[in-house]
Amino acid sequence: MSKNPGSPSKPLTDYPRPSVAVDVAVLTVIDETVKVLVVDHPRGRALPGTFLHPGERLADAARRALHDKAGFDSVEFHQMAMLDDPERDDRGWVLSMAHNAVVPFERFPTGAQSVAVADTGILAFDHAEIVTLAVDDLRRRYSTAVDPSGLIGDEFTILELRRLYEVIYGRRFPKDTFRRHLSHGLEATGELSREGVGRPAELYRKTHAPLLPGAAPFLWNRSG
Repeated sequence: MSKNPGSPSKPLTDYPRPSVAVDVAVLTVIDETVKVLVVDHPRGRALPGTFLHPGERLADAARRALHDKAGFDSVEFHQMAMLDDPERDDRGWVLSMAHNAVVPFERFPTGAQSVAVADTGILAFDHAEIVTLAVDDLRRRYSTAVDPSGLIGDEFTILELRRLYEVIYGRRFPKDTFRRHLSHGLEATGELSREGVGRPAELYRKTHAPLLPGAAPFLWNRSG
């Protein structure tokens, strides 16, 4: 009988294999600053992460890391990229699947630590790179829909929404142009804001409709 050319010549256990980990960047906005959840690690501050257990899915490992390391449960997140630099962890050959979540600060566990995304050079391993990926992912998502992660609440003024977007994108937006580009994802509630001492402002809510194509280049184009 001829040997099946498709069969492996050696068992998989004969090949060197990396360890597989997951790391989760949980972003929020605190005091008009985008911040990321961090935890204590023997190497310093780091993103919540863990090694994959036998038979475990990556998403389950990410949930376990958030629960065990940060006391964070019921978080919606998604995968961003596999980090595969052989030198990323000096303890050995470790691949990491980077995940991203964005949640309102009110949902952060009591006592949770966070650092500004501009200060993540202090983080262990290549976690600053993961945070950079997470911020880019956040900006992409916010250029296609109005506040898809619910950072601002159910009802808000245009000014409050614009200030949130200015924090996320790190730039100022002309108020009339901003309103025009995001109006497709907004609807008026018919109510007025009663906060503050100035003239009451109209309240809006999200329609969950995708933003028109012109919104993305407007938000991303720093000369706009």
